[in-house]
Amino acid sequence: MAISRILGPDGRPIELDTLTEELAAPSITGIRQVWYPSVANGLTPTRLADILQGAADGNAYDYLTLAEEMEERDLHYASVLGTRKLALSALDVRVEAASDDADDVRRADALREVVAAPEFGELVADLVDALGKGYAVSEILWDRSGKTWMPERYAPRDPRFFQFDRETGRELRLLDASDLVDGVPLAPYKFIVHLPRIRAGLPIRGGLARLAAVAYMCKAWTWRDWMAFADIYGLPMRVGRYGPGASEDDIAKLLAAVANLGSDAAAAIPDSMRIDFEQAAQTQGAGEFFRSLAEWWDKQVSKGVLGQTMTADDGASLAQAQVHQLVRLDILTADAKALSNTLQRQLVRPFIDLNFGQAGRYPRLDLVVPKPENTQLLVDALQKLVPLGLEVEQSVIRDKLGLPDPDKGAVLLRQPTAAPPTATAANREQPAAAPADTADRMTGQLEQDLQPTTDAWLDRIHALVQRAQSFDEIREGLLALTGELSLDDYARAMQQALTAASMAGRYDILQEAGGG
Repeated sequence: MAISRILGPDGRPIELDTLTEELAAPSITGIRQVWYPSVANGLTPTRLADILQGAADGNAYDYLTLAEEMEERDLHYASVLGTRKLALSALDVRVEAASDDADDVRRADALREVVAAPEFGELVADLVDALGKGYAVSEILWDRSGKTWMPERYAPRDPRFFQFDRETGRELRLLDASDLVDGVPLAPYKFIVHLPRIRAGLPIRGGLARLAAVAYMCKAWTWRDWMAFADIYGLPMRVGRYGPGASEDDIAKLLAAVANLGSDAAAAIPDSMRIDFEQAAQTQGAGEFFRSLAEWWDKQVSKGVLGQTMTADDGASLAQAQVHQLVRLDILTADAKALSNTLQRQLVRPFIDLNFGQAGRYPRLDLVVPKPENTQLLVDALQKLVPLGLEVEQSVIRDKLGLPDPDKGAVLLRQPTAAPPTATAANREQPAAAPADTADRMTGQLEQDLQPTTDAWLDRIHALVQRAQSFDEIREGLLALTGELSLDDYARAMQQALTAASMAGRYDILQEAGGG
């Protein structure tokens, strides 16, 4: 067996031969099987309490089965949980080099090839299943046919193939015939285990399925009672009456006849018996009760999974939906950070170690959550600040606007240039130097008069930009600074310049008129 000099998280050398083998594959007769009996059928409060307690005690098989069936049977739970999963798996992935060093850039470029493969997107879609169950596991099947260790595929593994250790409840171990009680440790660099950390405590108690299990059970009862109510709604009460001498067979026939009237509208009974039709029970509002109860449980599930009900249950106005969307953005950001950390530790590090050695510096992989930007406010601020001397990188603005960097040789949109004025016979006869000289002298004088004022403005704006830590802080500082910047000196200088321009214009007219 080939042993590498690379040390795993446990401090032992990596066994290279195991990296290309399937270690957690299911089998028909072994301990890891994909077929399982239903747990959700006939679920009662006592049975649910036993399932949840068993999971907390280390036996999570029934709990994981229930979590799977909840997504299959409850449309609302499947919808809101699917919304949260898809929001996370649909995020863009960004890879950044540890530094500008050539070796670090080369490692980042190699990792980008792994991320660009379609198998990586499937891996992320499999790992987000941890949101419901508390954890998810994918096995990396490495390909060593070329010069580089590359993930050939990522095999999602049934969470029931694993169990947490009895001592700490935090180390996930693989169920194996060699140790039926505690399982075996997971081989390093072979498995990606995502623990979303939705709440503090033992990982098995943190899944959203545990939070929604009671709601699922109660709504299942409500749904069953609602359908039973709908089946007999509006039908009159049917009462069968028999005499004192009726036998057991006669009573059974009468009962069958009463029951058949609900669907067949026909029955045959002896002359000694009769069926009376009583007035239907007062059921006004009963159906609304079942509906309200089911909808109430749906809202509790929406709050637990999405953190709000506006986008799932109570969509009313755009403003309300935007406020609630911000709450979901917080949840999405936390989910993205947790999954990014998992991939960084259990995919990026193994890939770099196997191909470049344990250099100690790794490229960073992040799932990027787009932040909502007020683009109109951003553009307005740039239009005012850039002419005053604010320097901003184009790449930063492109990122905020969601625009990619232009390719070399691409046709670019540019500010249209003003066409030069058309020469006329009148202005061809006049020398162009004199008006230009007058205008230049007036412009220079205006700049000299305004320089103290504009310099004071630019100094304060420059100091604000130097202190700020973010664009939002610059924006808020400029809004506060607007009321403090005086325009009095600027207005006086402009008034003097306009007066001078008017007098110069009159002088030019008098000169053209021959001095009159």
